[in-house]
Order: sequence, then C-alpha cells, then structure tokens
Amino acid sequence: MTDSGESADANGASEPRVTLADVRDARERIRDVVHRTPLDTSRTFAELSGAASVGLKLETFQRTGSFKIRGAYNAMAQLSPDDRETGVIASSAGNHAQGVALAGDLLGVDATIVVPETTPAAKIEATRGYGAAVVVEGEEYEGAYEYARDRAAETGETFVHPFDDEAIVAGQGTVGLELRDQYPELDTVLVSVGGGGLISGIGTALSAKDADVRVVGVQPEGAAHAKPSLEAGEIRQLSDVDTVAEGIADARLLETTFAIAREVVDDVVSVSDREIAAAVALLAEREKVVAEGAGAAPLAAALSADLDVRGEHVGVVVSGGNVDLTEHAELTRTGLTELGRYATLRLAIDGWPTRVAPWSTPSRRLAPSWTSSNGLATRRPITPTERRSGSGSRGATKRTSTGSSKRCPRWTACPWWRGRSTPTS
Repeated sequence: MTDSGESADANGASEPRVTLADVRDARERIRDVVHRTPLDTSRTFAELSGAASVGLKLETFQRTGSFKIRGAYNAMAQLSPDDRETGVIASSAGNHAQGVALAGDLLGVDATIVVPETTPAAKIEATRGYGAAVVVEGEEYEGAYEYARDRAAETGETFVHPFDDEAIVAGQGTVGLELRDQYPELDTVLVSVGGGGLISGIGTALSAKDADVRVVGVQPEGAAHAKPSLEAGEIRQLSDVDTVAEGIADARLLETTFAIAREVVDDVVSVSDREIAAAVALLAEREKVVAEGAGAAPLAAALSADLDVRGEHVGVVVSGGNVDLTEHAELTRTGLTELGRYATLRLAIDGWPTRVAPWSTPSRRLAPSWTSSNGLATRRPITPTERRSGSGSRGATKRTSTGSSKRCPRWTACPWWRGRSTPTS
C-alpha cells in the first residue's frame, strides 16, 4: 500500500500510478472472495432519461453491501507476514470499515476501525459483526482519520486508506472490468465520487480497454469538490460538506486519486439531495433495490436534465446499500415528495374540537368520535358501524401517497406521474 507519486521511465516520461495490468492482477487476487455482481438493464430508466439503455451495476449485492471489499482485500492480501501479524487500522464512515473488517477476518489479520460519531448504527454493528474492533472518534470523518493515522504511527499497524492507495484503486477497478464484460455496448458510465478511489479504478479499467467510453463522476451539490479541482489542475478542498449522501461526503481528492482522475475522468456533475432521494425511491420502487444516497447518486444524474445521455448506453454504478432503515424511509418519503407523489394535507378548523360537531353533522365524518358535556369535548369509542362506513375520523391530518402528479420536477419524461400507465422494468 503506497501513497507514492508517479514514477518516471528512462526517458523521464511519467508512468500511470495504476495500470490495466494492476486491475487485472487485482481481479485474480480477489476472484474467490468477492461476488461478480449483477448488471440489470432497466427500460423504465432508459425511457425517463432518453438513453438507448440503462444498465445498473448493482454493488448493493456485493459482500458487505458495497464495492469496498474489492479494494480492501486486494490491498491487505499483499501485506508482508510481519505486517499481518501487527494488524491494520482504518478510518471510515461505514462501507470501507466493513470491507476492511471482512478482509481481516478472511486473511486472519486483526483490524481496528475508527469511525466518526455520524456513522449510522447499522454500519457500526455490521463492522463489529465481521470481527473488527470499532473505535468511535471525532465529530466528522476528519477527526476519525487523524486519530487512526496517529495511532498507526505509534503502534506500527498498517493504515488502510479508504481511497488514496494504488492497491485500493486497483481493487475498485475490478468493477469496471466486470461492467465492460457484462455491458459491451457501454457508451457512458456514471460513478459516485467521494475520495475518488472507485472512479479512478473504474476509469483506469475502462479507459485502457476502450477510450471511447465516457467516464462521468457524480457528486452531491453539498460536497462538490472534484470538478473545481480537475478544472483548476490542483486539489481544491471544501471548508465543509452538507449532504444526505454520507458515503461520499468527502471534502477533497488526495494525491493518488487526483492524479489518476485527471487522466481517466471525462466530466463531473452535481445533483441535489432531493434528486438523490428521488433516485433512492425509484430504485426501491422499480428495481426493488435498497440503495444508500451515495449509491443512488449516479441514477439521479442519469435522470437529471443537466446531463445529456440521449441515445446512449449508460452504465450506472449503484455502489452500495448500507443504509439505516429509518434513514431509507425518510429518503424515500422525500423522494416521493420531489416526484410529486407524496403530500401532507392539513385541515384547520376553528374551535376544534368543541365546534366541529354541528359543522360536520350532515356527513357524520368527524362528529361521531366526540361528545360534549358542559362545553368540554371528550372522546368516545368509534362504533364498528362507523369504522366500516369510514365515519368517525379522529384526526385533522391525513397523509396520502398517490400514483399521479401535476408536475414532473427535473425529469424530462415521467409518463406514469402524469396519469398514464406505468412502464415496466
């Protein structure tokens, strides 16, 4: 595992940090450990985006629930016997933690994971379940990262970086090799960008095999550091990040990923948190896939009016699905609201509940569950007859979820939201 710069050949020309041969070696190294995840084409998303086809590379079905095991195992499998004996330490917001933990379990290497306080409980418990020791340190990722680095320097443990490492990048690049084999007509691939390890690896694999494939990074608007960095030709760091996609809530690229991304990434686009939430909802509804915000971001970009994929065969890397169920429910609700398919209706009635009975007597929709004595309203049980007839409502707030909408925010085509029949995947 290295953080070295580019090497130079005898003529002084720089050599790539990670090559196609490195990615192929990584594929052989991890072949018996990781799953070859499915590539599922979606007619629905092709229609919504205007693409010729959309292929979803579902790393949600990978071991540990994300692509991270690929890079972690590839890096740790190359440790010396002495380094294996000493153990490894890593910092992570969740998915890398589980990848390192599982790799450590499979290789017989003790692993300690340092996570920030913002890490979802589900990811912490899953990490412990793979046998790693978990240390919670720092309000944000930077605090966990600094603690892990300092401890590695003191104890001699090998620090397994989540992205800025050539062996990590090569391992993540195996996603690209599989994608090209499964989807040979590929024109454009959309990949989430946090620290840049995944897109650097995929870009290396695809660019070396086929220079005609367009590699596009996707970041949330609240953590959009990659495009300014690549345009400026130097790493730009954000002072703070704010996004629901915590798996890609990084503030900057680092030297290794920045150098590779400059060579293999064609463009980077940004999507809003609400677009990400809508993509989470659509993946659950149309594909029956539970995706975290970071995993859904590329689909949000494919469906956005800001990215033109018309007539193209588009690969969408759904990078992970490790999300707390309550968070997923909130993202889904927000997504349905963004799609115009969920609303909260509030009814204000003067004098509620003492004055509602006379007002509602003709319909008997609200009155049956209330009685009045000396001007004070009290509740009485709703009778079975009232329950069957739908009368006796006990609240003035009703939430609805419908299959139609008056608007179609940020999507160029969404037929069933305008009342027409729903296409099938």
